[in-house]
Amino acid sequence: MSAFFSKFIRTAAAGLAAAVLSFSAPVSAESLLDEAKQVRVKTRPIETFHIGHSNTEFGKLTFLGGFEILASDRKTGGLSGVISLDDGNRLLAVTDNGHWVAATVEQTDEGAPTGLSDLRYAVLLGADGKSLRARWGHDTEALTLNATGLYVSAERNHAVYHYEWPLLTGDERMLGQLSLPKALDRLPRNTGIEALAAGPAGGLLDGKLIAISETTPSDEHDFLGFILGPDGAEEFSIKRHDRFDITDAAFLPDGDLLLMERRFNMKDLIGLRLRRLPGSDLKAGAALDGEILLEADFNYQIDNMEALAVHQNAAGDTILTLLSDNNRSLLQRTLLLRFRLNEQ
Repeated sequence: MSAFFSKFIRTAAAGLAAAVLSFSAPVSAESLLDEAKQVRVKTRPIETFHIGHSNTEFGKLTFLGGFEILASDRKTGGLSGVISLDDGNRLLAVTDNGHWVAATVEQTDEGAPTGLSDLRYAVLLGADGKSLRARWGHDTEALTLNATGLYVSAERNHAVYHYEWPLLTGDERMLGQLSLPKALDRLPRNTGIEALAAGPAGGLLDGKLIAISETTPSDEHDFLGFILGPDGAEEFSIKRHDRFDITDAAFLPDGDLLLMERRFNMKDLIGLRLRRLPGSDLKAGAALDGEILLEADFNYQIDNMEALAVHQNAAGDTILTLLSDNNRSLLQRTLLLRFRLNEQ
């Protein structure tokens, strides 16, 4: 048995039985971070995505709406990873300084967001009960959920942490930490795993995690990607274009992988890109590129876009939820944007 296999199994087994039973159960305001600190919140609506234009269709995507989140506690800023729960009525996010953030999303039947309520946060705890901030592992960047629990990546220490599911109180301790491939050592310390996605249930990637690096030394280099599973780690690559970095990823219902990319520099200013990769091509040694679904710049309602989630509503529509990381700065915004994917 390989060391990776042994470590992977140990970290997953602790919460497996409870997680499998609760994974598909709806999560309500009373059962998610129930003992966490509640925060006052207001929202400022975003009615059009393209500033000064009323169009809602952007290729295969329809803009459903969005808002700016105005919270009374800055600890709920810095949102870097998110999952969508209970048909889009709830969300659980992780911040880049080691906090869980949960909220109820008020929405229409088709999934258009109209407001936010019951916003609360709690500190991510290590296995010893100390906060990740105290352990210098708080640079948490991505979040995903599968039948064995929650997984959170940290780029400062090139780590993937395992937590039980559901997070009933917010005081739950880390169950363990995955053993990661040595190839991650090639990445600078603060540009590690920025995107983390759980393989679709029933597919070839079921029970595995997809982890992708944030950036590359240049546009001539490819992003590093890893398939993490009980049999070890397999490496693949993704072509980089136009100085965009990868900030998150989530699987679509058909098994394709959706990437969210961000550009934030003095030459290009701000940018957002959504790219779709065929799930059937995602395997060891693959060199992937994919289809661009959306590209936006400062003429659109975007900020430092970092978190992406996918869910299906009651009608079976595929809904994308995008969040921005405001870096807890007064000069930036925390945005929630929603799109419907019109073609699978």
